[in-house]
Amino acid sequence: MKRIYQVFVSSTFMDLQNERKEIMETILRTKCFPSGMELFPASNNEQFNFIKTVIDDCDFYLLIIAGRYGSVNKDGISYTELEYDYAVEKDKNIIALIHDQPGKIANEYSEQTPESRDKLQKFKDKVSIGRLVKMWSSADQLLINVMQAINDAKENLPDCGWVRFDTKTEDI
Repeated sequence: MKRIYQVFVSSTFMDLQNERKEIMETILRTKCFPSGMELFPASNNEQFNFIKTVIDDCDFYLLIIAGRYGSVNKDGISYTELEYDYAVEKDKNIIALIHDQPGKIANEYSEQTPESRDKLQKFKDKVSIGRLVKMWSSADQLLINVMQAINDAKENLPDCGWVRFDTKTEDI
């Protein structure tokens, strides 16, 4: 049965803008649909409510963590962490990729305050507990990890995904 999977890409944006573009292309090469903030339409919906509906529709939630904690809401929690918490709550298939050499990330792409660095570390720790994560230290390694993780997920979780509308019911 041929299925197409939808992958939600969650990360901070400004520091990983180039990587996100490459990740979107890599997801397309795995014959999946990417979904992320760069593809969102202009909308009257409250931002996080809209994001939740997109996560709901996705088969896989791809989390990329590097040197930034990200933009925070009024409670001081980053939108990336809120997205992750929602994906966990909805029992989504989570693929987590964490940069393993934060000291090598350029200053402009790293948190500058001790408070933000602490929040980032706590978020990394939360993501790593009870879950297999893949580490990365270069853009090339990140893309390889994305491709491998998505292909593994497609193989190990074959029942989710989109099926063509003209597929016979007995073939589903």
